Amino acid sequence: MKKTQDFIQKNQQRFLDELFELLRIPSISADPEHKGDVKKGAELVAQHLIEAGADNVEVCETAGHPIVYGEKIIDKDLPTVLVYGHYDVQPADPIELWDSPAFEPVIKKTDIHPEGAIFARGACDDKGQMFMHIKAFEAMSKSGEMPCNVKFMIEGEEEVGSENLGIFIKEQKEKLAADIILVSDTGIISNEHPSITTGLRGLSYVEIEVVGPNRDLHSGLYGGSVANPINVLSNMIAQLHDDKHKITIPGFYDKVEILSDEERAEMARAPYDEDEYKASIDIKDVQGEEGYSTRERGSIRPTLDVNGMWGGYIGEGAKTVLPSAAFAKISMRLVPHQDPDEITEQFKTYFESIAPDSVTVKVKPHHGAIPAVTPIDSNGYIAASNAMEKSFGKKPIPLRSGGSIPIVALFEQVLGLKTVLMGFGLNSDAIHSPNEHYGVFNFNKGIETIPYFFEEFAKLEKQ
Repeated sequence: MKKTQDFIQKNQQRFLDELFELLRIPSISADPEHKGDVKKGAELVAQHLIEAGADNVEVCETAGHPIVYGEKIIDKDLPTVLVYGHYDVQPADPIELWDSPAFEPVIKKTDIHPEGAIFARGACDDKGQMFMHIKAFEAMSKSGEMPCNVKFMIEGEEEVGSENLGIFIKEQKEKLAADIILVSDTGIISNEHPSITTGLRGLSYVEIEVVGPNRDLHSGLYGGSVANPINVLSNMIAQLHDDKHKITIPGFYDKVEILSDEERAEMARAPYDEDEYKASIDIKDVQGEEGYSTRERGSIRPTLDVNGMWGGYIGEGAKTVLPSAAFAKISMRLVPHQDPDEITEQFKTYFESIAPDSVTVKVKPHHGAIPAVTPIDSNGYIAASNAMEKSFGKKPIPLRSGGSIPIVALFEQVLGLKTVLMGFGLNSDAIHSPNEHYGVFNFNKGIETIPYFFEEFAKLEKQ
């Protein structure tokens, strides 16, 4: 891989410049006003794949946003790596909290990134990480050091549930045939302590509507006599956890995977400072399910959180109104063996059961995700571990993530393939938040590491 690594070193600035061009496109999949920008993002990704040396590059239209496909089959007897990523991004809101415009990327030095970090929406999630794969592929292709075949599947709907990607992979199963799926949409513990994500939590997401009177009422004339939907909703939400922060939905924990003491001890080897954790998000203390550490609560245990709640008058000044309705959005992160459809139904049944007769409750399911685990004894994981050890100079730590990538479980169900989650972001990179950023070190280190993965995977598959 010497020629490949030399190519990478010589082209680092160009790679950054090209990433900046992609980051300037506001490819916000959730906002219909940006549909044209999402299409523009897909077309630019396709252009870069072609210039990198990919064949059969297509911008595949869907009922939603396009999927970009490309491939390089150098020898059918060699293993094939299917690279997945996404070019769509979260909305930039609240815009006023950004220190620089969300879609005008700049490099700034930070305490964590003294060499500089790229500040822009999508810098880490996932344009920067996805783009590493295109540039690593370009380096291998141009240097004549391709150890494996490669296929790319880059979507534009990850941030809104990947609904059309699921349809695409079912229809294009033969085209997407591979030996392993490689994804960089996760992170590492720190730049000094590399790690590989070995598990993802699943997701059940619901929206709630609590309706009381047929119109907003005067709180002086009706207050105290008619149920206030916001008060009722608040009380119902409070009943979803007990005093030990355990979720009260009947049957919720029935299928939860319980890790052994040995596995929990292995997880605890990862460096962690609770005081630094609290300081990083400016809180005085942590909170969560009794009997588990902070890191365990955020990875191997299920959760239930209110993501938004609204109703009544929230404008300037005062309006003494008793609202007609109240609303909330709730997400439940799930662990292995929990089924999102089953959990959603359990939530609906329980939430409706605790509603007083004075209101009507509607529970609307949104997208979900099945939990996923990558075995650490698989060729894919071992190849990633060996690759990161080469580039970082130390063996990475296997860790389970608290996040969800809904499509990973579907890859296994439809394509029969395990996914290697070899990400390079940091928890401090503020993904989904104002001032999202991605270290220049991390961007370059990812491009350096990916060719080593191809090399190691090819070796292991030959054995």
